[in-house]
Amino acid sequence: MISNRRYWFLLALTALVYVAGMFVTLFENDSAQFATMALRMVRENDFLSLFKGPQEYLDKPHMHYWLAALSLKVFGAFDWAYRIPAMLITFLGAYSCYGLGKTLYNTDTGKLSALIFLTSQTIVLSVIDVRTDAVLTGLTIFSLWQLSIYIQKRTLQSILLGAIGAGLAFSTKGQIALVVIALPILCHIAYARMWKRFLSWKVLLAFAVFALTVAPMLYAYYHQFDLHPEKIIRGRSNRSGILFIFWEQSFERMTGTGMGKNSSDYFFFFHTFLWVFLPWTIIGIMAIGSRIKAFFKMRLAYRPKYELLTLGGALLIFVLISFAQFKLPHYLNITIPLFSVLSASYLHSLYKYQKAKTIKFVLGVQYFVLGVVFIATVLICFLVFKFEHLIASLALGASFIMIIYFCLKREAYYLRIITIAALSSLLLNVVLNMHFYPSLLKYQAGSEMAKTVDEEQIPVDRIYKLSEKHSWAMDFYNQEPVKISSLQDIKAKKNVWVYATTEELKQLSEEGMDWDRQFSKDHFRITRLQATFLNPATRNKVVEKMHLIHIY
Repeated sequence: MISNRRYWFLLALTALVYVAGMFVTLFENDSAQFATMALRMVRENDFLSLFKGPQEYLDKPHMHYWLAALSLKVFGAFDWAYRIPAMLITFLGAYSCYGLGKTLYNTDTGKLSALIFLTSQTIVLSVIDVRTDAVLTGLTIFSLWQLSIYIQKRTLQSILLGAIGAGLAFSTKGQIALVVIALPILCHIAYARMWKRFLSWKVLLAFAVFALTVAPMLYAYYHQFDLHPEKIIRGRSNRSGILFIFWEQSFERMTGTGMGKNSSDYFFFFHTFLWVFLPWTIIGIMAIGSRIKAFFKMRLAYRPKYELLTLGGALLIFVLISFAQFKLPHYLNITIPLFSVLSASYLHSLYKYQKAKTIKFVLGVQYFVLGVVFIATVLICFLVFKFEHLIASLALGASFIMIIYFCLKREAYYLRIITIAALSSLLLNVVLNMHFYPSLLKYQAGSEMAKTVDEEQIPVDRIYKLSEKHSWAMDFYNQEPVKISSLQDIKAKKNVWVYATTEELKQLSEEGMDWDRQFSKDHFRITRLQATFLNPATRNKVVEKMHLIHIY
């Protein structure tokens, strides 16, 4: 379907795009927050307790923070070091997509599944703006791959590896990991009528291995919370970490009682899917429609060339998370491996059965997507943030030349579809990683102010702030959290620095306080972009200022 030479060429370019994003400044809030939490583990040599600033953190288990802390301990407190575990596990996820596609279909489908997964927009972004979902996604698809091998071949190794993957995934984000693994597997064995596969002593051994895998995380929860019922966590005492992770966590997220509510829109993930699966979105939608149509025609009768693991699992997860009262776009990441395999199998079927009319339509769609990406990159580079660096300009120019070459090259339509789609992703993300994000992050005051702190050799242990407003990027790059203090306490101090908003500066002035040095940085919540900010003519209307002042 696609030559090894072309395939490895596209994968190599994809890997370069990922590497380019490794050195981008950490985003606030989540990436910088999680990196700071992991760094606290290293600095205080306490790997059993999770803290979000001064508050004890119950919401998520420890695995992501342990992996990040290990990397930071080995390589140092660098943004790229924080991203290493997420990137490696994402590559494991890609290899698992290959393995699952190969197990369910054939080698060509497996290869294409991995490429689709790695070039999906939300997966590329997940290794730049690293949250727990990058680790969760890679581990869940690894577990699914191994369990699917067990269902097919009954090998002890595969079910034990599947149990380890499930345990590590559960230790990353809790119950949702088991749901993401269980629903596709149940769909698979129900459709193939293979229930007897799990009537085996191997399954009991796998449960034991799962229990051993999650034991370190459970002990950490027990040590931090269960042993200390006097602690007040989210307004309550007697909080059990073990009970929380096994029972309370998912219900809090579904009802919004723990995290709060941010969306009751049941179609939130439907329109979110349109961009998170780019540039494969239309192919994914066509794959879903085609497979549903086929199952209706067969009335779900079992056919060896079909499988329900990907379609059934993805749609059930999709529907389930749509009912959650707290929603974020990256919650869809866990479905991307399944959609990748499903889309790859659909493309392979178009190639295998030579459906010329559909192939031409899909190619037209991919040219349209490429056109949209081309327009977006031009706007980003010449309007939103104008080019300043020669390397980024050269990378964009090389990308344009390469894409034009493959657009003009005469070759089979299905090969063009794959190549054009992958290159669309690479074009967009090389611009984002090498130009857009570095320019955007100049408006993240915390990381920019940390540079000033370093350049001016300001003592990081003498910096205070007047509110609990997060300063994660500054905390991480200073390798020291900004201390919270009251206005009255600041008045009693001498030779200190205060990190403050413009409004807080007015309060300090009204209290009769004076300062001899001041540094100011532009600030905007960069993970919540809006048209007013992206337009240079109106950007100043929404950009705020953060200040660092020296009180003598």
